[in-house]
Parts: sequence; C-alpha cells; structure tokens
Amino acid sequence: MRLHYFKVSQLLILSFLLVSFTFTSCKDNNNKEQQGETANVDSTATDSLFFKLSLAEWSLNKPIFAGELDPMDFAEKAHEYGFEGLEYVTAFYAQRIKDAEDPEAEMQAVLDTLKAKSEEFGLRNLLLMVDAEGDLAANDSVARNQAVENHKKWVDAAAFLGCHSIRVNLFGSDEAEEWKTNSIDGLSKLATYAEDKDINILVENHGYLSSDADLLVEVMKGVGMENVGTLPDFGNFCLKREGGERWEAKCIEEYPRYEGVEKMMPYAKAVSAKSYTFDDAGEEELIDYKKMLKIVKDAGYTGFIGVEFEGTDISPEEGTMDTKNLLINSAKQL
Repeated sequence: MRLHYFKVSQLLILSFLLVSFTFTSCKDNNNKEQQGETANVDSTATDSLFFKLSLAEWSLNKPIFAGELDPMDFAEKAHEYGFEGLEYVTAFYAQRIKDAEDPEAEMQAVLDTLKAKSEEFGLRNLLLMVDAEGDLAANDSVARNQAVENHKKWVDAAAFLGCHSIRVNLFGSDEAEEWKTNSIDGLSKLATYAEDKDINILVENHGYLSSDADLLVEVMKGVGMENVGTLPDFGNFCLKREGGERWEAKCIEEYPRYEGVEKMMPYAKAVSAKSYTFDDAGEEELIDYKKMLKIVKDAGYTGFIGVEFEGTDISPEEGTMDTKNLLINSAKQL
C-alpha cells in the first residue's frame, strides 16, 4: 500500500508540474505576441511558399533621398517589415565613400557596418544592385574595360558581405548586333574576375535592348559562363521612350512582360517583383502577380523574390507591405 501511495503521489506531483509548465509557457507566448514579435508570424505565413522574400533597397529610395532614412539602417527596416533577405543599392553608399578622405577605408567601414547590421537582425545578404559605374556594353573598348574595372570593387564587396551576386546594367548601343557583341565582352571579363570569388554577375531587364528578352538570352548563350545569369524584373520592359530618353519620359514601346520573364527564367538567379499601383482588392493594377508567379514556379525557381515598389500614390512602407502581401496571397492560389 505504501508503494502504491508513493507512486500515486509522484503522479500527482508530476501532473501538477506539467500543468504549471504548460500554463507558464502559454502565458509567456501570449506575452511575446502582445509585445509585437511579428517576425515569427511572418515566417509562419511564408513557410508554405516556394520562394523566400527579400527587400530591394530601392523600395525605400524616397525616404533615403529625403534624408529620413539612413541606408546604413536598411537591415533594421527590412527586419521590421518581416523580410528574410537584403538587396542593396550601391548608389546609396557610393557617394559617401567617394567623398571620404580615405575612400578605401570608408568602403571597408561601410561594409563592416552593413554586415554587422545584417547579422544583428538575422537577415541574409543576397545581392548588390550596381549602378553608375560605367557601361559594360559601351561601344568604346576603353570605356567598356574601365567599366569592368569599376565594377570589381563591388564584386569584392559582395564576397565580403556573403552575397551570391551583383546586378549590372547593359545599355550601350541601340544597334542589336553591336550591343550583343559588346555585352558578351564586358560580361565575360567581369565574370572571369568574379568566378574565383564565387560571385554571380546578373543582368536585369532595365530598359532599351537589355529589356529585349530574345537579345538578352542570346547574350547569355554567347557568354556561356555558369556565374552569369539574369534577374527578371516584372516591370522593366520598356524598349523605347519619347524623345529617346532612357528614364522618366513616357514609354512608347514595350517587350511583352510575361513572355519576357518566361524567356529569362532559365538563366535567373534572382527575381524582382516590381510594383506600382494597387486596386481596392490589393491587386497590382499593371501586373498580374498570379500569372507572373506561375511562370516563376513553372521554371523550377525556389530562391528569393525581391520586393521592389516604385509607386507614387502611397507611401514606400505601404507599397512595400502591399507588394509583400500580394506575393504571399498570389502564391497560395497556385
């Protein structure tokens, strides 16, 4: 009887402890939710997706240019919005580096800070979007080679940060064959340098002949290197603008966007979800996101998709979150 009584007592004590532990754990979890730990909620919402979500820093260009957001705090802001990956815009850091008394030391200081911030907030550094470093498809071979040299420091920077790629532009000639030849030359030289550093060189459809998916595919085949690929953007398919302008002016000729993304996807190592305006149902008014995501999914892509909001009628934060939510909701319908 004593043995039986002892066992019953042990069971009662153990049950009490388990109930107490469960109550305490639930209470702690409820407290955490009330304290605003939204990252776990966002993670749960995206666990079933075929891709991960990153934030393109260009989405925040307005507050950055206005001096309302320090680009050094990009990781913190992306974490606040519930993203997993970071896509940096080099132009937001280039001027402070050039203006420094010791540009090389300033570059390292910037990179040290960006890396520390990404680690602090638990985000992955994915790629650098490189602009204003010369034209890799320039007709003049001296200018083209100088552009290759100018890009090398960003290849080094990407390697230091742990990124997989840098994104480059191919503008150059408006004559197709000339553009292809120059593009293949510039890309091949830069990719050869980046190869040993395990960095990819990605070309975005970014206007003019670079937005002609047929020509871009020919360039990919012409280069034929494993670390050269594409970054399909849902929105950048303007081939010509009024007055021959590259930016701002009205687009008068576009490459078919869905066809363009589909042709670029076999070479894609990143994807950019561009957005501009949304209707009352939360759908992008110019781009069918469900159709785009089906193209991406059917290509077997499972990497990051970067949110890149460029609208003007709502705030950058609203546009960024609307785009993120649209990607999640559209993907769940596939």
